[in-house]
Amino acid sequence: MKDVSRPTDSSLINSQTPSFRTFELKEECGINNLPNQIMAKTISDGFVFNILCVGETACGKSSLLDSLFNTRLDSTPSTHENTRVYLRKNTYDLFEREIRLKLTVVETAGFGDQINKDDSFKIIGDFIDEQFQTYLDEELKIKRNLSNYHDTRIHVCLYFISPTGHSLKALDLVTMKYLDSKVNIIPIIAKSDTISKNELQRFKQNILNELNLAGVKIYRFPTDDETLAEENLKANNLLPLAVVGSNETVKVGNQYVRARQYPWGIVQVENENHCDFKKLRESLIEKNMLDLIETTHSKHYEIFRRNRLTELGLNDNIDGKPLSISDTLDMKRNELRQELEKREQQLKEAFIQKVKDKEIDLKEAEKQINEQLTNIKKQYKDQKDKCDEKWRILEQEMNLFEQRKRANVGTIKKGTKKK
Repeated sequence: MKDVSRPTDSSLINSQTPSFRTFELKEECGINNLPNQIMAKTISDGFVFNILCVGETACGKSSLLDSLFNTRLDSTPSTHENTRVYLRKNTYDLFEREIRLKLTVVETAGFGDQINKDDSFKIIGDFIDEQFQTYLDEELKIKRNLSNYHDTRIHVCLYFISPTGHSLKALDLVTMKYLDSKVNIIPIIAKSDTISKNELQRFKQNILNELNLAGVKIYRFPTDDETLAEENLKANNLLPLAVVGSNETVKVGNQYVRARQYPWGIVQVENENHCDFKKLRESLIEKNMLDLIETTHSKHYEIFRRNRLTELGLNDNIDGKPLSISDTLDMKRNELRQELEKREQQLKEAFIQKVKDKEIDLKEAEKQINEQLTNIKKQYKDQKDKCDEKWRILEQEMNLFEQRKRANVGTIKKGTKKK
């Protein structure tokens, strides 16, 4: 009987690239409601945004955040007495026109206050990696629930630079270099109202030159969207943004505005002629918040994920061919088996070598013992010979003594008889 093999499922599919045909529907079927569905679900679920604020103590981190979100976020002021750097984390639910934002703010405390600052940036980097690891653990679960998972990955790092007016501190440069592959960094000059405009421009240029020289990659607002390109380009040209924050309101004209009041005048927080705060809020919240979230997931998290999975021995492909999970597991199992066999062989060789070394040691010990025994026997023989010689001499002396004794006794007896 002729064997007729059944074609596989893959053979039934045209391997050539399929051609697509475009149809304009004559009547609506509901496709145009997809954006509305997405919008309704997004509004229902709300948004998550996580900010990391890095900067020295009392550089205005809390007041700037209050100004950014037009509210008074509860925060505890830190002192300069911290012996180490630690992070304070607070989560808030913000509502604006029925849109809910779950905002998490992580602030550094004690940053730059220690004499030894070597580990300051590592604590921050480890925290960012921990959030990536937590998300990866959830992602790798057999039964995962990412739709209800509270994402704690840091979406942006606002790096507060103290207004020295000269150049970056070494700690700032090292920290930003360490973090630039882990998070979107937006450098900002804190309390920029404490230096003059001319000094501020020179300070900005010095900062950019040092960042470029050190190869630090800061976040650039995207310019590929035509609707945002012009505004984002302006914001990029202002980096690092010079900002001022305040929780006080001052009456200017007929309205109250956030400002800082000095004897010489008023610095308005949202006045673009006074500082870059308004540009920061527009670029960070109004225009590019979604891009920051997506960049965190598609760039920084992917770098961490790829490195972590590579450490675990999982590869996407080999020789340019994609690998399935089962293939990857089989390959990893074979690698472990080979490693086990190699280790077992090494242990056997090490054991055999130890046995050989021990045999050599035992033979050497036996040789030494035999030599010692030979020496002892020789010493014993020498001593015995000496003793025998002394005994022979002693016997001769004793015999001679007996002979003399008998001779003397005989002489005495003869003398007695004569008398």
